[in-house]
Amino acid sequence: MSEAVSRRRAIGMLAGAGAALAAGGCVAATPPPGSGARGPSPSAGATGAGSRPGSAARIDALLERLTLDEKTALLGQAGYVPGVPRLGIPALRLADGPAGVRVAKPATALPAPVVLASAFDPAPAREYGRVIGREGRALGQDVLLSPMANLIRTPHAGRNFETFAEDPRLTADLVAEVVRGIQDEGLIATVKHFALNNQERGRDTVDVVVAEQTLHETELRGFEAAVAAGAGAVMGAYNKVNGTHACENKPLLDEVLRGRWGFGGWVMSDWDAAHSTVAAIGAGLDMEMPAGTRFGGPLRQAVRGGTVHEDTVDLAVRRILSTMDRFGLLAAHPPARPARDAAAGARVARKVAAAGAVLLRNEHATLPLSGVAARSIAVIGPTGQVPFVSGGGSAHVVPDRAPAPLDAIRRRAGNGSTVRYALGEDLYGRPLPAQLLTPAADLADRRVEAGRSWSHQGEFTLAADEEWTLLVHYSGKRPGVRLDGEELFPVRQGVAEQFAGGLLGAAPDGLTVRRRTLTLTAGTHRLAVFAEGGAEGQRFRLRHTTDATRAADLAEAVKAAEQAHSVVLFAYEDATEGTDRSSLGLPGGQARLIEAVAAVNPRTTVVLNTSSSTTMPWLSRTAAVLQMYYPGQEGAAATADVLFGDVDPGGRLTQTFPADERATPVGGDPLRYPGVGGRQEYGEGVHVGYRWYDAQRVTPLFPFGHGLSYTTWEYENLGVRPARDGLRVEFTVRNTGRRKGTEVAQVYVGPSAELKLDQPVRALAGYRRLTLEPGESQRVVLDIDARALSSWDPEAHAWVLGSGRREVFAGRSSRELHLKAKAVVNSR
Repeated sequence: MSEAVSRRRAIGMLAGAGAALAAGGCVAATPPPGSGARGPSPSAGATGAGSRPGSAARIDALLERLTLDEKTALLGQAGYVPGVPRLGIPALRLADGPAGVRVAKPATALPAPVVLASAFDPAPAREYGRVIGREGRALGQDVLLSPMANLIRTPHAGRNFETFAEDPRLTADLVAEVVRGIQDEGLIATVKHFALNNQERGRDTVDVVVAEQTLHETELRGFEAAVAAGAGAVMGAYNKVNGTHACENKPLLDEVLRGRWGFGGWVMSDWDAAHSTVAAIGAGLDMEMPAGTRFGGPLRQAVRGGTVHEDTVDLAVRRILSTMDRFGLLAAHPPARPARDAAAGARVARKVAAAGAVLLRNEHATLPLSGVAARSIAVIGPTGQVPFVSGGGSAHVVPDRAPAPLDAIRRRAGNGSTVRYALGEDLYGRPLPAQLLTPAADLADRRVEAGRSWSHQGEFTLAADEEWTLLVHYSGKRPGVRLDGEELFPVRQGVAEQFAGGLLGAAPDGLTVRRRTLTLTAGTHRLAVFAEGGAEGQRFRLRHTTDATRAADLAEAVKAAEQAHSVVLFAYEDATEGTDRSSLGLPGGQARLIEAVAAVNPRTTVVLNTSSSTTMPWLSRTAAVLQMYYPGQEGAAATADVLFGDVDPGGRLTQTFPADERATPVGGDPLRYPGVGGRQEYGEGVHVGYRWYDAQRVTPLFPFGHGLSYTTWEYENLGVRPARDGLRVEFTVRNTGRRKGTEVAQVYVGPSAELKLDQPVRALAGYRRLTLEPGESQRVVLDIDARALSSWDPEAHAWVLGSGRREVFAGRSSRELHLKAKAVVNSR
């Protein structure tokens, strides 16, 4: 036996040992007690090589026959790994998929993960994952770049809708079930972005400085749960962690991920997040995306030059091949791909969107709509007519269909009702008058044939200063539009050009949209337009909004509100990958619109299609506020279900809504967010989200866990006693109203006086989603496990149990805790 073969087999044995450790030693592989989760998927215990009989020998044989060029080709391509046909290694196809499979075809657009999380229920998370897993396989994909396990740390982060919660426990529970669901269907799940990618601003360069206790108690919990659930792959983040890029961070990739957690799958970089060759592969990065900038030719040169041993390459290849083998992709007859089941996907999408709907405010029982309130309605707002399906960036999915909320409300209101509609705010602009320019030009909808170009130059005159928004809609290469010599829509660099939002980036008919708002002075202005047809020809149009058109839209909305008994006003905020939110307030003139409409109709319900927490200076003027986030393709039907009371709003906030955007865990401290000089410190420590509000005694607009119901609830008879490795908590929840309703009972635990470590005032330790008939009660039993009662000791580099007397709270939110008791946690 050659020395090289011996080394390869030793590497195989180590990989298999890591997988066995993960299968037998990760306590989170089973669902959290009392969470309602089902057991692990059949593959959950096998996170690496050796998961199929003969796997190690099969991989050994392949490694012996692979050339160095073939090996490095397996370690990085643009969303596609070509495979090695001569050895029967198939290609791997990778697709984005946090809320549905993002490919160049229609797919089921599920509600954003934050909607799923708002249901506080692991069971639908498994269903959600299975829809994506089946569709991914049906659409020809092998690897899904999902789920996203990063915590919601700052409300400004542009991708908060793509992830789950500010709470580590809730995030871990749901991420694990989504992974199981995806992989139940034979699709490889990739948990991302490892780790601390909690913002978009400066994500490529920021150095996140975080203490060991903070890291383990907050951000790492979701990733650990995903590994325990059997995730086949992990995606490294863009940012640095404590001075080293995440994709070449040995403490993260080697010591924590593989050493402590026993992960045996493979690690890929985020797109262009690999910054080195030798350091990255040496730290444990296995695959570079999107192309071989670091792991292609440079890696081959490093092996031939002796700076990287070929065994290191073999180990990376082994991890990929072993995971493929675990999912049957190396079999002589790999699993057949299923057919899409669009109808089943739509049913899950509707159920999840309704389950995650959060009723934030409901004065005088404005909702559900009934009687005259359900027969005379004004629907106002652009997203009442144009469905807001999903956010922008890699999470954006083009659905088979997505009805408008206006149509769903009209159907549900039924015959004999009057449902008026008013735009309120124009997102896509009105055509420029043909006679505006001299010489005149019709720019409302032009076609430029293939291989041709079209141009026009003209002038127009304004009598007074005025704010304009100019918009270009186009189907091919972006037309050039110059105003007074300045290009209005220059091509931007990177993701800023690629990701322009899930709502604002495209017109209802699919044309790409770019917009620019500027103040035009009185006098004459020059406008020049140039468009090319390209190889296939294209359509384009130039549109605008002005002070006058905005005033007309507002007046029309007010008139519609005056003529109706009740108002449903849809408000939006379009978040996207690549950009953080500049404000937590609603964009454009929406605050003014809400105030004007509510002033003439006090029965105004605001439906929020927003990505994360929103400030609401207009709140007291409204009758009701319903948070729907980005509800997916069935969001219209789900919204109508909740508005009319066909479904009780059973969602609860997975993030705190601040009363003031300066009063957040990172507000007012640029070193915490967005960072200073490329350095960012997680100075809040373990006090992420609601924990900070409790520690600082800051009153939020709406607390974590908040959500109203159409019925009323009573909590009573709390009992807490020691149980094996933790506490058993029991209490009774009673539906004291006249309607069937859904409640999320929540349990929080206080700190241990015996631990000399920083601890939260209260931390979520368990929860249970209940649906009860009027007058019905249920005894809730929740087992609080040792992890929920433990803190990370940075000196011991381990979890330590917080023994002694602990306070336990039960109630409806982190700030509405009706019951309190004390119990002794016994040390082991």
